[in-house]
Amino acid sequence: MIKVGIIGGAGYTGGELIRLLLNHPEVEIAYVHSRSQEGKALSGVHSDLLGETALTFTGQLSFEVDVLFLCMGHGASTEFFAEHEVPAGVKVVDLSTDYRMDEEKVYGLPELNRDDIKGADFVANPGCFATGIQLALLPLAHNGALKEVHISGITGST
Repeated sequence: MIKVGIIGGAGYTGGELIRLLLNHPEVEIAYVHSRSQEGKALSGVHSDLLGETALTFTGQLSFEVDVLFLCMGHGASTEFFAEHEVPAGVKVVDLSTDYRMDEEKVYGLPELNRDDIKGADFVANPGCFATGIQLALLPLAHNGALKEVHISGITGST
């Protein structure tokens, strides 16, 4: 069983991650951290989780996990690492933009970096626009068929 901690679980990304992990047969969510929602039921913030879990948000951090997911706002992961030292052996997946362009971190697009991700201690997860664009263009790039590309992206989330 893979034991995970989620920091910044009250936002949209955290909610989607929780929903996915609750249904994963090999994952145990050890805690979901949120300073703003401490003590509240997860389903009180993420109504789609009603009846799925009795977990509540905690304000306490713990590194007694196998994987730590960072679901904080952009810029907050950098601050987190300035204030905390994650012990060796704890794998980190950052869902913000903070480390996506950092050459020392593994860019977490499995279709591009599957083998590197498997052995990584720190994965910088790509965003939804980047993922959609790259998945569309990677086959063309692989076959040398890219000449000039223009992308327009529009989001409909609120």
